[in-house]
Amino acid sequence: MIIAKVIGHVWATKKDESLNGMKFFVVHPVRGSKDETFVAVDSAGAGIGDNVLISQGSSARMLFDRKDVPVDAVIVGIIDTVEVDANLLEFEL
Repeated sequence: MIIAKVIGHVWATKKDESLNGMKFFVVHPVRGSKDETFVAVDSAGAGIGDNVLISQGSSARMLFDRKDVPVDAVIVGIIDTVEVDANLLEFEL
């Protein structure tokens, strides 16, 4: 899983039928990650400014009844707090 911040919305009026009814957000992983900004489908009721947990790849598709849904990243949780022992970090958050 990845910790990221929701930084925007994506509206797509024309898309694959299997994506109808899904909400898309632009997310950016927290500092320390090599990942770039990407789009994730929301399954947790997130909003702009929320810190979220993201599942990617085939694990992300497990939330859907159909396994052929063209989704690679899903917001699976909204983070309330994160507690980390800074002495154990190899990178800065």
